[in-house]
Amino acid sequence: MKLSTSDVEYVAKLARLEVTEPEKEMFTAQLNDILLYIDKLNELDTTGVAPMTHAIAVQNAFREDKVLESLGTKKALANAPDARGEFFRVPKVIE
Repeated sequence: MKLSTSDVEYVAKLARLEVTEPEKEMFTAQLNDILLYIDKLNELDTTGVAPMTHAIAVQNAFREDKVLESLGTKKALANAPDARGEFFRVPKVIE
């Protein structure tokens, strides 16, 4: 095993997570399985293989930019539940 339960406790503390003893054991086993798989992958000969970000070719899914007329303040605020002047009024989120 590469990781111990104390390593999982340390990571949980950094992430400010509370984990139970059974969860610590489960996460330790899962993380060790992941690391063992990575070690297995590192054994492969990858000389001549170009680095990539995706296993399949990804094409841009965005539309072409077009300059259009904007919505306008009156239309934008037409369905606002609580508008004040030219602004949306929203509940306070920071105290």
